[in-house]
Amino acid sequence: MSPDLLAKDPDNRLLARGPSMRLSADMVRDQALAIAGLLVNKIGGPSAKPYQPDGLWNEIGGGGGYVQDHGDNLYRRSLYTFWRRTIPPPSMANFDASAREYHIVRPVITNTPLQALDLMNDVAYVEAARVFAQRVIKEGGKTAPERIAYAFRVATARLPKPAESAILLDAFRQNLDQFKSKPDAALKYVSYGEYPRDASVDVSELAAYTSVTCLILNLNETVMKE
Repeated sequence: MSPDLLAKDPDNRLLARGPSMRLSADMVRDQALAIAGLLVNKIGGPSAKPYQPDGLWNEIGGGGGYVQDHGDNLYRRSLYTFWRRTIPPPSMANFDASAREYHIVRPVITNTPLQALDLMNDVAYVEAARVFAQRVIKEGGKTAPERIAYAFRVATARLPKPAESAILLDAFRQNLDQFKSKPDAALKYVSYGEYPRDASVDVSELAAYTSVTCLILNLNETVMKE
């Protein structure tokens, strides 16, 4: 809320401000896919079965294992995700998606550390960060500062402030040094998900940029409506 808007509309009668809240579960996933360039906008058709933890249905449902889709179906809008009410998609449930057992007039919105863990570790988000990093390397310029500024702008619709740029650039350089010393760890990190890795991009560099894009996708400003 800026001082100017507060002076013009102190009682919010003109709707100068609104509540800040996290995006819905569907929007969080769809936004990450869209930023990466992965989102498939096909309308209609059968439900899609994206990534889920291995063995989840066998463990909870007592059989009838979940058969994951491949190709474009992994990246369809969350609206089309196959849903079993007794075993909802864990990532969607973690972001307060409705259990679909009764009508929801006003969705419940929580903010827990599990959501950050999801954004940093779930295969769908790690893959989105990796593909986003590939996009950043190819479209964002030649230098690390240029690429980081590009990634930040794509995700948040603004350029980073100098202090923000410094933090992200420092994170990139630290991760680049670590991944160069541990090439096996770098390769493992950029191998999550089924979308093909661009073999022309240096693995350590891609892993370092992936760590930065993962941070950007996890920013409050990225997943919150202000």
